[in-house]
Amino acid sequence: MKPYYTIILLILSNIFMTIAWYGHLKLSKLPTFSSLSLIWIILLSWGIAFFEYCFQIPANRYGFVENGGAFNIWQLKVLQEVITLVVFTAFTLLVFKNETLRLNHIIGFIFLILAVYFIFKK
Repeated sequence: MKPYYTIILLILSNIFMTIAWYGHLKLSKLPTFSSLSLIWIILLSWGIAFFEYCFQIPANRYGFVENGGAFNIWQLKVLQEVITLVVFTAFTLLVFKNETLRLNHIIGFIFLILAVYFIFKK
């Protein structure tokens, strides 16, 4: 079950990370947020990122093989990166309607999937 907990926690972590890192770009179009200075945007993003860490740290602790998990450090990192791209892609297509997923993006994702294959290969 630990691999599944790790993956679920990584997904939750990446949702908060993506919102913290990129959500302010969309919020800047709203009147309330457009008048905020950069420091307030940074503080808001830090507040959101706090929840990212609340999921990321347990994910790595539960998932790490030396703590009884299923993944070595290399596997954890590559898994996290692929989850980041999946969450980022979904977020971008849902929130930023003017962005499109193009062939070069898909080709890049294929290479990342190949990276996962080679990192997990014994």
